[in-house]
Amino acid sequence: MTRVFISRDAFALALGADAVAAAFAPHATVVRTGSRGMAWLEPLVEVETPAGRIAYGPASPDDVLGILAGTAPSLGPTEEIPFLKRQTRLTFARCGVIDPLSLDDYAAHGGLAALAQARTLGAAATIDLVLQSGLRGRGGAGFPTGIKWKTTADADGDRKYIVCNADEGDSGTFADRMLMEGDPFALIEGMAIAGFCVGASKGYVYTRSEYPHAIATFDAALAIARKAGLLGEGFDIAQRVGAGAYVCGEETALLESLEGRRGQVRAKPPLPAHKGLFGCPTVVNNVITLATIPAILTGGAEAYRAVGLGRSRGTMPVQLAGNVKFGGLFEAGFGVSLGELVNDIGGGTLSGRKVRAVQVGGPLGAYFPPALFDTPFDYEAFAARDGLIGHGGIVVFDDTVDLAKQARFAMEFCAAESCGKCTPCRIGSTRGMETLDKIAAGVAVDANTGLLRDLCHTMKFGSLCALGGFIPYPVLSALDHFPEDFRP
Repeated sequence: MTRVFISRDAFALALGADAVAAAFAPHATVVRTGSRGMAWLEPLVEVETPAGRIAYGPASPDDVLGILAGTAPSLGPTEEIPFLKRQTRLTFARCGVIDPLSLDDYAAHGGLAALAQARTLGAAATIDLVLQSGLRGRGGAGFPTGIKWKTTADADGDRKYIVCNADEGDSGTFADRMLMEGDPFALIEGMAIAGFCVGASKGYVYTRSEYPHAIATFDAALAIARKAGLLGEGFDIAQRVGAGAYVCGEETALLESLEGRRGQVRAKPPLPAHKGLFGCPTVVNNVITLATIPAILTGGAEAYRAVGLGRSRGTMPVQLAGNVKFGGLFEAGFGVSLGELVNDIGGGTLSGRKVRAVQVGGPLGAYFPPALFDTPFDYEAFAARDGLIGHGGIVVFDDTVDLAKQARFAMEFCAAESCGKCTPCRIGSTRGMETLDKIAAGVAVDANTGLLRDLCHTMKFGSLCALGGFIPYPVLSALDHFPEDFRP
C-alpha cells in the first residue's frame, strides 16, 4: 500500500491536516510527521515513490484520489522545493521526515549515535567538542554553551540538574514547539548528553502551557525513551508545564517557578551554573541549543563551526511570521541578510503592500526599516545596530503599521508581564504608557519625547533582567526610525 506522510504539527492541524489524513486512511498507509516548516503549504502531503517523496499542498480531502492517482498537480520532489532546498538543515534535519514517536525511525536517521559517542569519548572530551563547535545559546542570550557546561561540571555539589527552557513566549516564534512536536528524541538525546557531561541526576523541561500538542508529544516520547533505556542509569527527565508568565522565560524566574514559587527574577550572582535549581549547580539551556548537540557530535565540531559568521557559528532556525507571504521556519547559517530573509525567502508581505518594518527578537526586539535590511543575521551585527536576534523570530509589517502604537504596546506588554521585583521595570513601563499617550494626544510632544528617551535609558540600565532592560529596544527604534508616527 502506498505510504503518505502528513504532518501533525500545530501548523498543519490548524489548517485541516487531520481531515486530510482521515481521507487518505482507507487508501494508503498514513505516517504522521512533524512539519517541514512551510506553513503556507499546509496541509502538506508527501507521497513515497521509488524516486523519493513527491509533495502536494495545500491539500484538502477532495484531493486524495487525484494525489494517489498521480493526476493532481504536484510540487515535485519535496527536497527540491526552493524554500526547503536553500536551507542548511542540521537541528531540524529530521523534522517532517520521521514519525516523531518512532525511536526506530529516529535511529534510522542518525539518532542515538551522538549519545553513544559521548559515552565513549567521556564527559570532559565531549564538553571540549561543544566548546570547539562555537555553539551559543539559541534562546536569545547567545552565551557559549560549552562554557556553561564546563562551569557546571566543575562546580561543587552533591546534585546537579539540566533544565531545558521550553517557555517559548516571543511573538513570531515557534521553533521550540516545532522541534518538540516533530523530533522530540533529539531534545531528549541532547539532554541526556548534557546530563552525562556535567554529572546531573535529573533533567526538567519547562514548557509553555499554550503548547498542548508539544506537551503531549514530548511526554509520549519521554515514556518511550525511558522504556528503551535511552536516558541511562542515574539520570531521568521530567516535563513541567508553566502557568503562562512571560518572565519565566528568564532563566532564574523559570527556576523559581520550577521550585513552586512565583516566577520572579533572582539577582545574579550567583549564576545558575553555581547555584541554580534547589540551590544546586544547574545548566539552563534552550530547546534548540540542546537539540543541536547530537548534530554537533555526529557531524563534528569543525564542520559545525565552519557554518556561520564571525562569533555566531552554526545555524539558526529563523521563524518568519506576521504579514509575510511565505511564513514558516527557515534554518540557515548565520550571516544571511535580513533583507534576503524577508524579501527573497519570505516573499515580502502577504498583503502585497510595501514592507515598512520588521521586528526581530520578539516583543523586546527592535523595529528595523528596509534601510537596515543589509544587516547580517548575526548576534554582533544586530547589537551594533541596537537590535537583537533573540530566539530568531521575524515579524513583518507592511506600510499600514503605526509604529507609535507598536511602541506603546511594548510598554503595555512590559507592564502586564513584569514580575514586579524591580522599580525600573514595574513603574517605568506604566509611566512609559502614560508618556506615549501624551505624545499621541499632542501634549508637549518634544518634552515628552525627551522624557521617554530618559525613561528608556533608566529601564535599560537599571532593570534587574532583560524584560525591563530590553523594552527600550522597540520603543527607541520606533522613535529613531519612524519619528513621523509620533507627530499627531
